[in-house]
Amino acid sequence: RIIVIKIDGLNLIVVVVGHDLPSNCPRTLLQRPARSFPGPTPYGVRTYVSSDNYWVANSPGSQGARVVARSPSPARLGYRAVVKLSIVDHPLVTHKMTTLRNRDTDSPTFRRLTEELVTLLAYEATREVRVEPHRVQTPVAPCDGVKLSHPRPLVVPILRAGLGMLEGMTRLMPTAEVGFLGMVRNEQTLQPTTYAERLPDDLSGRQCFVLDPMLATGGTLAATVRFLVDRGADHITCICLLAAPEGLQKLEQLLDDLQVPCTVVVAGVDERLNENGYIVPGLGDAGDRLYGVLGDDA
Repeated sequence: RIIVIKIDGLNLIVVVVGHDLPSNCPRTLLQRPARSFPGPTPYGVRTYVSSDNYWVANSPGSQGARVVARSPSPARLGYRAVVKLSIVDHPLVTHKMTTLRNRDTDSPTFRRLTEELVTLLAYEATREVRVEPHRVQTPVAPCDGVKLSHPRPLVVPILRAGLGMLEGMTRLMPTAEVGFLGMVRNEQTLQPTTYAERLPDDLSGRQCFVLDPMLATGGTLAATVRFLVDRGADHITCICLLAAPEGLQKLEQLLDDLQVPCTVVVAGVDERLNENGYIVPGLGDAGDRLYGVLGDDA
């Protein structure tokens, strides 16, 4: 069943799964969605799962109704609300991602585009960053505003590919503190192991922003989130360039008992993983494209 309701110049297309429309449907639609839907979004239509488990898509014009009905159900993919997913849908993000995917893009350009993309993603990722009231004196009069709360947010790039995202994040939030976590995925078992870390022993009350360009199998990101939570972090946001549906589902499973809010912010969700655990179509190995292949003399 497809209902189209026009609100503020947008057509909100609602696909109701197994339910009649509730009497308060318009009010429900105006609420902020609980998380973005990780499934495909044909024709650029952005699809969400609302807090009432409706599918909601917003699209300029009236072309969206014909495509939303073909998107798979979140329940069918096994997604729950343990991890909140936000897909940043913006023309500049898509434009830069297209160049980033191109195999002919060289490492210097790849690094610069990664920094620019992370700054765009960080704008959405820091939506819930903690602030406190702060008064300043303008040239004209006093003005009430806000500043980042203490303790400062902690940015945690996962070595080595996450380092390529650090500059883009600190450009937006220069007063944040930075820690490092080295995790590597065994290419045979696809399981992550920790080989280095430089983080405070006590992260109580800290908001942490994890940087990892590719959410592929989900194991590395899940292990990192647990590592931070075990040290006391109480709010985790993960920023990735791309994610695979299998990785998102695995992340949900591995963090099923997590009692800490966790959000994943991505530029896009691709089709699938291949037999080697790489995202398809993806952009290749982000670490190699940022810094070159280890042992390559070229």
